[in-house]
Amino acid sequence: MAGALLVINLFTVLSFWDDKARAVAGYRRISEANLLLLAVIGGTPGAFLARHLFRHKTRKQPFSTILFVIAVVQLGLLVGWFIAPLTGAL
Repeated sequence: MAGALLVINLFTVLSFWDDKARAVAGYRRISEANLLLLAVIGGTPGAFLARHLFRHKTRKQPFSTILFVIAVVQLGLLVGWFIAPLTGAL
């Protein structure tokens, strides 16, 4: 599982880098929907890292808000995953 998350996050960072390079060169871009899909499937840390490293999509709305919501939902799911066994839920 950790290996798969590492791969998806690496791919996410490379996708943001590629989109930034395409934007600078004036070429056709990677859709925001595809970049957000990468976050949904586990690439959220890579998306935030790439935004910081490449200064890409940092002020773009509603992209930034949607990415933040994805991160909050994933964090909530992760906390729930670890807390549920401690409380006897599920």
